[in-house]
Amino acid sequence: FFAEVVGGWMANSLALLADAGHMFTDVGALGLSLFVAWFSRQPGTARKTYGYLRWEILAAFINGSVLLLVSAVIVWEAIGRLRNPEPLESGLMLVVASGGLVVNIIAARLLHTGAAHSLNVRGAYLHVISDLLGSVAAILAALAVRYQGWTMADPVASIVMTALIVRGAWQLVRESVDVLLEAVPPHISLDAVRSAISAVGGVTSVHDLHVWTVTSGMIAGSVHVVVPEPAAHQAALEAIHAAMALCGIGHVTVQIEGQALAECAPAVHA
Repeated sequence: FFAEVVGGWMANSLALLADAGHMFTDVGALGLSLFVAWFSRQPGTARKTYGYLRWEILAAFINGSVLLLVSAVIVWEAIGRLRNPEPLESGLMLVVASGGLVVNIIAARLLHTGAAHSLNVRGAYLHVISDLLGSVAAILAALAVRYQGWTMADPVASIVMTALIVRGAWQLVRESVDVLLEAVPPHISLDAVRSAISAVGGVTSVHDLHVWTVTSGMIAGSVHVVVPEPAAHQAALEAIHAAMALCGIGHVTVQIEGQALAECAPAVHA
């Protein structure tokens, strides 16, 4: 970050300063991700029965939102440079950007595996990828200025880099918001879950079915089922748990009713 700030200021490079801006947010983002990775493992309490698992989702939302905000600032500055191009020190710009690329490649390799399983780690990974793309854009801009004299390459590279970042950042924000709103996970079909439960012997009705994500890799579900025969309750309960597990739902709550509560106690079920 400090190398890119000083180098960007001395070289008068918006691409380097833009990458430094992303690097600055990444310092905070990686620190937040690391803190949350530790804090979310703290045990639950009588008031927080799920513990602090949702902090992972909050961190992902914050990281994605910050990326979008910084991207908007960079685009605004780049448009100003397109209107009024400024001279650049392409040699210094090339050296600093190349050093940044090496560091970001190492960081990206370290985070790549975890990004597939955790929104929190994916947020950190996207920040690093954004810096990696920024370094590539700055290198290309430096080469274009040095060998073609095209000073417009600097703001153009900043805009292209930002456009690539925004897509991943928006997806991260959208996924984290879905988790916070307890939406059905995209890889699970609610109709398929309902059909699997309905197929269990003794079940005559399925209602109040909900499936949501507690945190990355932890899917929860709850359902009310009508099983008229009391003797069939235990077998039905076990079969429903197994059916929901096959659908990828690990934390299951099942309420078995002799008849739907809507029929016997409408006020309670409202």
